[in-house]
Amino acid sequence: MSHKMDTGRLKALRDTIEQVTFSVPEEEIIERYERLYTGAVNDVMREMCMPNQGLPPQIVPLRDEMVVAGFAFTIRSAADPTLSGELEVRVKMLDELRPNMVCVWNANGLDGASHWGGVMTRASKKRGIRGAIIDGGIRDTKDILEQGFPIWYRYRTSNGALSRCKITHYQVPIVMEGVIIKPGDLILADIDGALVVPRKIVEAVLQRAEQIERNEGEIKEWVDAGLPAETIHERGGYF
Repeated sequence: MSHKMDTGRLKALRDTIEQVTFSVPEEEIIERYERLYTGAVNDVMREMCMPNQGLPPQIVPLRDEMVVAGFAFTIRSAADPTLSGELEVRVKMLDELRPNMVCVWNANGLDGASHWGGVMTRASKKRGIRGAIIDGGIRDTKDILEQGFPIWYRYRTSNGALSRCKITHYQVPIVMEGVIIKPGDLILADIDGALVVPRKIVEAVLQRAEQIERNEGEIKEWVDAGLPAETIHERGGYF
C-alpha cells in the first residue's frame, strides 16, 4: 500500500485550463448573456449543483446600470513595497489582452492600494476588453466613468499600486472567497454583482437560463392577472 499522497485528480481539477470551442461565435454568446441577468444564471448553476459561483457581494458595480459579459482574463497580485519589474510585467500583460475578455483581478485581500485606474481603463478598452471585476481598489473614478467602462470593485482609494503591490501572475486560475475563476470562463455581472460560469458549461447554462427567463415572463403574467398563488404554483410557477 502506497503512503504517498495522491493529488493527481485534485491537480487536474484545479490546475487544468480546459480548451473548449463553442458551437456559435463568442460574440453571440456574450450578447445573449448580456440580455439575461445574474439571478437567472445563478439559479441554473444551482440546478446543476454548483450553488457557489457568485463572486463576493462586496464587489459592486460603479453604476447600477452597468452590465457586462465576457471571457475571463485573470490577474493575481499581492502586497509588495518594491517596484522592480512591476511596470515591465504590466506592459507584457497588456499586450496579451484580447477582444471579448473581462479582466478579473484578485488582490489577495490588500485594501490599501488601487489596482485599476483611468490609464488601465483606456489601455484595456483599446484592446477590446469589455469590462473589469476588481476584488480590490480602483481610483481615477471620474475618468473611468467618462470612458463608459463597466467595472465592479470592492473599494476606492487615491493610493496608487506602485510601491504597494505587484502583479504576481496572470492568465492562471485564481480564487475569490472560495470561487475559482479560470482563464476563459464566462463572467456575467450586473446590478446584483458578478458570477462565473465554467467554460465547459457556458452553452448549457445559457440555454437553460434563456428558458427560465421565458418561463418567468409567463409567471409574471399570471401574477399580474391576479391568479391565486396556489394556482400559479400548480402551473409550475414559483415566487
